Amino acid sequence: MDKILFIVPPNINYEDFVNPPDNVKMVTKESGNYGVVITDIPLGVLSLSAYVKKHTAAETKLVDFNIVLNKLEGFEFRSFAEFFRDFLSVPSWKDYAPSIIGISALFTPSYQSVLDIAQCCRDIFPRAIIVAGGGVPTNMYNEIFRDSACFDALCYGEGEKPLLGLVKADDKLRYLEENPSWITQGKVESGQAFQHNFIENLDEISFYDYGICETDEYGLNPTILAYTSIKEQKKSIPVMTSRGCPYRCCFCSSHTVHGRKMRYHSINRVREDLTNLKDRYGVKTIIFQDDQFMADKQRAFEIIEIMRELQLTAFFPNSLALYALDRRMLEALKSIEINELILAIESGSNRVLKEIMHKPLDLNIVKNVAGNCRELGIYTDVNILIGLPGETKRDIEDARAFLKTIYANWFRINVATPLVGSEMLDICLKKNYIKGSYIDCNYKKAVVETEDFTAEYIQEMAYFLNLELNFVENSDFRLGNYEMALKGFENAIKAKNDHAIAYYYAAKCYEKLGDLTKAAQYLDNARKIAKESPFWRKYVEMFNIPI
Repeated sequence: MDKILFIVPPNINYEDFVNPPDNVKMVTKESGNYGVVITDIPLGVLSLSAYVKKHTAAETKLVDFNIVLNKLEGFEFRSFAEFFRDFLSVPSWKDYAPSIIGISALFTPSYQSVLDIAQCCRDIFPRAIIVAGGGVPTNMYNEIFRDSACFDALCYGEGEKPLLGLVKADDKLRYLEENPSWITQGKVESGQAFQHNFIENLDEISFYDYGICETDEYGLNPTILAYTSIKEQKKSIPVMTSRGCPYRCCFCSSHTVHGRKMRYHSINRVREDLTNLKDRYGVKTIIFQDDQFMADKQRAFEIIEIMRELQLTAFFPNSLALYALDRRMLEALKSIEINELILAIESGSNRVLKEIMHKPLDLNIVKNVAGNCRELGIYTDVNILIGLPGETKRDIEDARAFLKTIYANWFRINVATPLVGSEMLDICLKKNYIKGSYIDCNYKKAVVETEDFTAEYIQEMAYFLNLELNFVENSDFRLGNYEMALKGFENAIKAKNDHAIAYYYAAKCYEKLGDLTKAAQYLDNARKIAKESPFWRKYVEMFNIPI
């Protein structure tokens, strides 16, 4: 019987964890301030585990290093490699003695950790088959084999069928060499092509194996707690009811793993899964991780009706297609107590949306959706990207002007990141637009530099827009909704407790609401931070804030 150990590396690199930049959220531990580690339940791993167990007697276990890091009170290791080795060397893991180790990596900030974990596992479990899957191995197999000799193979795209074949194989190394969904060093050197092996009917996958993780440990997920409307942490669990996305947004790479063709769980299966999550795990909030939940609008209505019957609410971190958010759909979402929606506008420039992003969105739709949400009492959190190749400073100024007119509650301004497998990365590499390394980049670290802008300009402009749209020109504050504006400002302070500008505008809200004591306290905090911090003093002066 095979024993499989799934490992999820940290979704942050070591340097950004131990020395978080000034423009990102951080968490305080006994040994200092650290970068925030996102703790999303790894649905891909849970699907793999469920599928393999359905067809074999294999045993599976999971180590999610994001959870391990989040639970630590302090961190004294000199590297993640040292941390991994210390964790995996304990007798309990040696006694488990996995025969297959599968490392799951979605995004490039995990790249070095993938290599370090593989090296640790090769040293500690020398007889194990070591493989990896996800977006990084699918798109970076050349780099991985260049930088590491520890992997027996890498999975190309989705892994349920390839992993099941590996578990069933008598000669596992031979199987890896013969199956076209497994990438090996030898195949790369000989120039062989690789193939996806999708499950067309997703109902073939059993109910996800949530039992291999402690679901309660994911309750402190910063992904959810970062949003203003989340008043209390109800028990939440993510699901995926579909795979694939037919759109061709230049910044996205999900198609390299899941393809562009939409595949679905049946409505009956969705009902069964949601009922199981409610009854077995006491779930109140379903986090839909579908890349394109609104591809079939009628199906979306049917799922919402199931949610209403089960008295469940939902959260959509991957955003919803704005073209589908008409008044009827928004009212349906409101009926299951959805109080916040992430609007994936991505740009406030029609030219950028159509000519650069290839995103099927007209800005006229944006105003209608944002206005309807405000009327229905749905908090709107807008995602924006700046710094794509082909974008100009004029485009960014056009977007800036437009975004001030939609009266959304909050804006999340990110720098465009060249994800491996995306058209954006291909363009950047072809035109030599990458400054530094795209492997360690994230949505707060600009690495793209073109004839129109520098990486430093994009980095600075992203934070400038964040401060201007969310604080100086805050829509709720301008409309006199001081209680709502205050929630956003307080949430910013919770995420970054030295936020001088958030303290200032929170003080203004308390003043408007008649709490002069709290207003004076917050204003004093703002003045003290601005006086002591050159970082905040720069922005206080830039916006002429009178403190």
